[in-house]
Amino acid sequence: QVQLAESGGGLVQAGGSLRLSCAASGRTFSSYAMGWFRQAPGKEREFVAAIRWSGDITYYADSVKGRFTISRDKAKNTVYLQMNSLKPEDTAVYYCAADPGGRTLVAGLTDGDVYAYWGQGTQVTVSS
Repeated sequence: QVQLAESGGGLVQAGGSLRLSCAASGRTFSSYAMGWFRQAPGKEREFVAAIRWSGDITYYADSVKGRFTISRDKAKNTVYLQMNSLKPEDTAVYYCAADPGGRTLVAGLTDGDVYAYWGQGTQVTVSS
């Protein structure tokens, strides 16, 4: 079993920055890919960013490209999401997800349904 714990959310003014962390634990954690998704009130979950655990591939939603950066620290089993130039429309609960089985290799990094493990989420609120 894998546990994912997000942290780093909070309230920030538009134009500000936050860094989210997702710490993975469990039996010999190993993941093919890690992703960040978000869900705003009344909206469907949407893909934000993802990274191959090898670190060689990252992928971003168009809405965050150039503002958000995903990275990972293998030694700490942690993935990060650096969010800069935040906008009110970035307000959402942010979730990290892990794909230990490599399903994203076939289905792609943006499909949340192929990620096997999810964290509880962390709230990000951007005020205008």
